[in-house]
Amino acid sequence: MAEHPKVVSVFLNRGVKLHTTHTWEFLRLEKNGVVRRDSAWSTARFGEDTIIANLDTGVWPESKSFNDKGYGPVPSRWKGNCSNDSCHGVSCNRKLIGAKYFYKGYVAYGGTVNASMRSPRDYAGHGSHTLSTAGGNFVAGASVSGVGIGTAKGGSPKARVAAYKVCWEPVNGGECFSADILEAFDVAIHDGVDVISMSLGGSPSEYFEDGMSIGAFHAVRNGILVVCSAGNDGPDPGTVSNISPWMFTVGASTMDREFEAFVQLANGKIFKGKSMSPPMPEARFYSLISAAQAKAANASAKDALLCKPGTLDPKKVEGKIMACLRGENPRMEKSMVAYRAGAIAMILCNDEADANDLNADPHILPASHVSYHDGAEVFAYINSTIDPVGFITEPYAVLGTRPAPFMASFSSRGPNIITPEILKPDITAPGVDVIAAYSGAVSPSESNLDHRRVPYIAMSGTSMSCPHVAGVGALLKTLHRDWSPAAIRSAIMTTAKVRDNTASAMKNASYMKATSFDYGSGHLQPNRAMDPGLVYDLTINDYLDFLCALGYNRTMIEPFHDNPYTCPKSTSLLNFNYPSITVPKLSGTITLTRTVKNVGTPGTYIARIREPWGVSIRVEPKNLKFKKVGEEKRFTVTLKSNAAQVHEDYGYVFGGLTWSDGHHYVRSPIVVYVAA
Repeated sequence: MAEHPKVVSVFLNRGVKLHTTHTWEFLRLEKNGVVRRDSAWSTARFGEDTIIANLDTGVWPESKSFNDKGYGPVPSRWKGNCSNDSCHGVSCNRKLIGAKYFYKGYVAYGGTVNASMRSPRDYAGHGSHTLSTAGGNFVAGASVSGVGIGTAKGGSPKARVAAYKVCWEPVNGGECFSADILEAFDVAIHDGVDVISMSLGGSPSEYFEDGMSIGAFHAVRNGILVVCSAGNDGPDPGTVSNISPWMFTVGASTMDREFEAFVQLANGKIFKGKSMSPPMPEARFYSLISAAQAKAANASAKDALLCKPGTLDPKKVEGKIMACLRGENPRMEKSMVAYRAGAIAMILCNDEADANDLNADPHILPASHVSYHDGAEVFAYINSTIDPVGFITEPYAVLGTRPAPFMASFSSRGPNIITPEILKPDITAPGVDVIAAYSGAVSPSESNLDHRRVPYIAMSGTSMSCPHVAGVGALLKTLHRDWSPAAIRSAIMTTAKVRDNTASAMKNASYMKATSFDYGSGHLQPNRAMDPGLVYDLTINDYLDFLCALGYNRTMIEPFHDNPYTCPKSTSLLNFNYPSITVPKLSGTITLTRTVKNVGTPGTYIARIREPWGVSIRVEPKNLKFKKVGEEKRFTVTLKSNAAQVHEDYGYVFGGLTWSDGHHYVRSPIVVYVAA
């Protein structure tokens, strides 16, 4: 097959992994529950009749987030339908206009899908959560067991949505397989979607060996914006996935809401933690024990401290609050292990790697998740006292917390290890403790022993940040039907912010200054994105030129274009018209080009430079005058390393270029690796 002249590449059918009520107020689309008059929601009619597709675990159609009350007829351009060929099928309506499933690639890799389960129905909850975040309808009074109550809605609440189920139970290291993802892309393109949200990914790979990348290319070629999660393998560098330049890659950061549950010790110390768990049965102190002290006879203290299954002795745990250490096994698994062992509550203490990165999980028993420093004090108290006792307060929501946003530690980081000239991630958006719809077929802990069922749940991950950007992308598609996917991405990237609500530079989970490798261009600002002033646009030929510059030959590239295509005689990755500028190695002087298109009012833009340390930058021309909409202007950026400042291998440094006419601020991050 690989030798056939029309076969571009043959790659392994590999598996990849699955990567709210207050979110949109934090993003300034509303204030005190009232939609702002000048917001992107008001201007773009809440994404009316734009069609959002979600490649995920399916959909729970009974969720109120997919109710079609008040919706008119389905857009005539829609060619899709619902797969309703079993007793577990999904019925479409005027909101949820499509639902299909794809499983043959999963089965080929060893998975099993019983006939009764062959359905787009969501038995995991992940797909319902992400789809409702992108385009869920307004649902008043949504909460997680009474905590975080408010009106749930998606980024484009009046958009039409379609679910394409490509993810199943984990098998052989993956949940979602390339063959199924590619088929779903083909069907979604045929069906007529406008935006594809895809909260899943694997390790970065070459573009023609990555099924998600190939599928996304064909979608973008058909004018469809493809938004993907960056991955949850942070904070290590070089972990970002979905790195193709035609993908819109999203990292995860916090918002200014926390679900607080305080840990109180008898020595008078009180520690703020996070939780969305049930309250303690009585308002009194309970005996407190370290999980290491409760280890079973055949278990190691290390495994017991992590609260791994089978490591605890119920006789030592019964009726006590148990302190577990975060790490290795899932957080919700730890609380289930504690619950089964007979603990009355759990304190989840961060290990050093996670520092201040806390999650408000809906544990099956009362719980609080505390920082590394506070957890160390809890363990110190337990080890220094004959009869340690403690208490956990009932969780409640607190708004206006500071600093916010800051980067989640789990969010995958750059640099892009496949093509370092392309900065990834592109953007960051809320991805911590996001409340959205859930499946009625699974418990919040995903354990069969947990019989709770909740219509809404808080989840964290770049899986949650991705649909925020997809929803905003759908708003821009409603407002600007003629904009290309690249123009929409540029509008969102160049209007992002890099400061938190204390007016300081964005931080990471350890409260150290974050960089463009953490957040890309910055944090999502929907209202500014609808009027960016200028955009860095790209055509399919630009992407093909990009592949040529990487060394892909004509035979490999030709199938990706309807017309005959020939690689240019010379091209540089540095001149690729991306909204960010990355130079992987600068040891002297280099000049690159960019082109901007006016999508706003006529005016004159002036370049403003923030130079990275050890780099001098010159932009020519310094002024760009636009007389009409659609007019394009080309400029050059010359970067020169300063040998006087750089005496040895210095590494990556960060700066920025902003074009402004006094009203619009079109910002591009500049990332340079400076070598002596």
